[in-house]
Amino acid sequence: MTGENTIDLTLVIPVYNEESNLEPLHKEIVAVFSVTSFSYEIIAVDDGSFDGSLQKLIEIQKNDPHLRIIRFRRNFGQTAALAAGFRHARGKVIVPLDADGQNDPADIPRLLKKLDQGYDIVSGWRKDRKDNKVTRTFPSRVANWLIGRITGVRLHDYGCTLKAYRADSIRHIRLYGEMHRFIPALARWGGERVAEEVVNHRPRLRGKTKYGLNRILKVLLDLVTVKFLASYSTKPIYIFGGLGVVCMIGSVLTGATVLIMKYTFHFSMNRNPLLIVSTMLMTTAIQFVLMGLLAEILVRTYHESQDRPTYVIEKILEPSAAALPPEG
Repeated sequence: MTGENTIDLTLVIPVYNEESNLEPLHKEIVAVFSVTSFSYEIIAVDDGSFDGSLQKLIEIQKNDPHLRIIRFRRNFGQTAALAAGFRHARGKVIVPLDADGQNDPADIPRLLKKLDQGYDIVSGWRKDRKDNKVTRTFPSRVANWLIGRITGVRLHDYGCTLKAYRADSIRHIRLYGEMHRFIPALARWGGERVAEEVVNHRPRLRGKTKYGLNRILKVLLDLVTVKFLASYSTKPIYIFGGLGVVCMIGSVLTGATVLIMKYTFHFSMNRNPLLIVSTMLMTTAIQFVLMGLLAEILVRTYHESQDRPTYVIEKILEPSAAALPPEG
């Protein structure tokens, strides 16, 4: 995140071909915050839209100095869009929400109230989802159960974009792939306090969904990555070295069996498959140990060079001075 956290709240909205939803969503956001005392900004991240979403955002920005626009050169995906929004956020609290209108901005004050109860992250729970039960709801429930079991951080709805984060709680988290949904687990492992709040979920009225069953495989692969990073990100030699030790023990036992067969039972070592197995296991053991050492070097390089973002920004459009409200 750049700069100091100078305002109360930043809304981060990834946008990809949501032209028809932007103006209604913006009106809802303005209505919510017109009756609060929060200072806020809206960061809309145009993730390479080609339907006129950028033009609609520019049109809205002319009349709203709270809106900032980040435009990607191409479509990098939702995780990259959220990462860009988080990086440029100036709010003490960051609230991401979808641009499709299914998240209700009226829930944001309740998330903030829950946050004030001593939590660092409050995750939305779409208890009554308005999505297709076969292609969306059921796979999501299975994924949430699996993520909870593997990460140990049990939430009902990891996939809900509407969450509230204290900016400091996610400052150290880098997002890749589809890993934005794992932020609560990553933060909990870092010692942050995570809670859950039931939020309203609405059916999509305009536009087409960008989600499909193909995302399930991505989530599963990212889950493996998250578990590995959580358990071995700073000590990969433990897993590779452990496998190497297992192979080495197997090699020694197999080699001992070959010697016993030769000198006790006078079996010929020629064409004895156990001798080949013993040699292969020892070779594999050495390779695992070397892989562990290389992984240790890569991990140290990774932790020292994380400042490279996973996206390329084409431009950032700040509100013009003429649109800013007068001070005082």
